[in-house]
Formats: sequence, structure tokens, C-alpha cells
Amino acid sequence: MGQQLPLTSFALLGLLTFGDELTGYELKQRADRTMRFYWTSPAMSQVYSELGRLHQRGLVETIAGDGARTRYRITARGRKLLREWIDDGPADFPQLKHPVALRLLIAHAGTPGGAERMLERYLADLADRRADLQEVRDSLAGRDSAGEAFHYPALVADWGLAYYDSEAEIARTTLAHLREDA
Repeated sequence: MGQQLPLTSFALLGLLTFGDELTGYELKQRADRTMRFYWTSPAMSQVYSELGRLHQRGLVETIAGDGARTRYRITARGRKLLREWIDDGPADFPQLKHPVALRLLIAHAGTPGGAERMLERYLADLADRRADLQEVRDSLAGRDSAGEAFHYPALVADWGLAYYDSEAEIARTTLAHLREDA
């Protein structure tokens, strides 16, 4: 696959494929709005360092902006590399880094009932996050048919909704086991 890049670089390239030119700040805002449900949104400094790397490799180009603001857009070479990564790159099994599972692993060091309270709070937070994602998904309705620009983001939103439902079921089942043990 030619050039090896961090996943964040591919994420930023992908966020530049929606037909507009963005400043680093605008790209960070887009990442925060879209990636937060399924990927860690990069820090502002990381956005700029990745844009520098992508520009150096000819994968994005700079466009004169208004004042001191530089705008970026993906190049044909960047689209080609992104396409190769999407189509032929490794699936990369996700690494589970779950703070709730970590806390549950060592819950014996907490107070009695602490794990149950943590899971109850987690379930409430999951419901809030799911509601946020449902709003995003609803905003894509009517623009999510096959062949439209928001078809794939809608599929990811559906995946995220199913994930939150599954995560809530796991947390409810674990909470039930803890209550049975008490």
C-alpha cells in the first residue's frame, strides 16, 4: 500500500473528501462533530502536524485562505491512497480500551456498592450519548440513500446506535449479576 500513515492521517484525509476546503481549525471541528462517537478526535496540535505530514507527501494541498488562514484539500494522490487503504488495507481489529471495564476489573478495591453505582451512571451516560447520536442520524435522513454523500456516514451512525444498544445490554446484564451477588 505504498506510504504507511497513522490512522489519524487517513481519518483526516477522509474528512476532506466531502467536497470542501477546510482550515485546520475547521477540520478539527468536523472531526469533533463526526468522529467522537466511534474514534478519538485528534488534538488540535495533532491535526496540524498530520496536515503538515500529508502536505509534505503531496496528499493534501494548501489553498490561499482569507488572511492568515490556510485551507486544505485532498489531492488526487491523497484520494488514491485513501481509496487503497479503504479497499485493500488490513481490517485492524479494534483494541478494547474500556475505562468502565478497567474499573470493574479492580472494583474489589472500591467501596461496597461502588461498582453498581458506576454501572448505573454509565447506563445513564450511554443513554445520553445514544440520544446525541440519534440526533446526528436523524439529521442525515433524506440524504442517506445509496450514492449520496451521507450514505456511509449514516451507516456508521446506525452502527454506533447498535453499539450503544449492545453496550447498554452488557452493562445491564453485568449490573444484574452484581446485584444477584450482593
